[in-house]
Amino acid sequence: MLCIESPCAPARAPAGRRRAAASLLLLAGLAGCHSPMPPDPAPRAPVAAARPAVPPPAARAPATTTAVARDWTEYRVQAALKMVAANPGRSYTGPVPEPLLAIPVLEIELNADGSIRHITVLREPREVKDTIQLAIDAVKRAAPFGDVTRLPKPWKFTEVFLFDDERRFKPRALD
Repeated sequence: MLCIESPCAPARAPAGRRRAAASLLLLAGLAGCHSPMPPDPAPRAPVAAARPAVPPPAARAPATTTAVARDWTEYRVQAALKMVAANPGRSYTGPVPEPLLAIPVLEIELNADGSIRHITVLREPREVKDTIQLAIDAVKRAAPFGDVTRLPKPWKFTEVFLFDDERRFKPRALD
């Protein structure tokens, strides 16, 4: 049984007046209703205590995955994770420092199995030219990157390498 017996506001009243009347009727009806809450049977344990501790994302190691990428964006991220995993002392995953030492850009052309067909340098840093070779070597260490036959041709992607002062890189796909 409802506490409010359905008194209605006039049909032609302005919308604001109808809402105000409905709110007052609801409050008046609820004031007359009283149903006591049953007592809590037992104190509950905090939910946070039941969950296992998970390290923050920055503390976790980058995961390499062999899942089939649905598009080139996913493929680039998987390839970047593989580059970082294959070059642990030469890469970083934290925040990008300001200013960067160098920013070489490579275009990596692949064979159907994800092995490297050709690497083209699209952008050379002005001063620290050795970072180009460091980036090329990092790509070669991480290859092959996985099957690309389900992705549209041409089978190539671009990666930007963000080098810090210690000549460690971070692929832009992970930033």
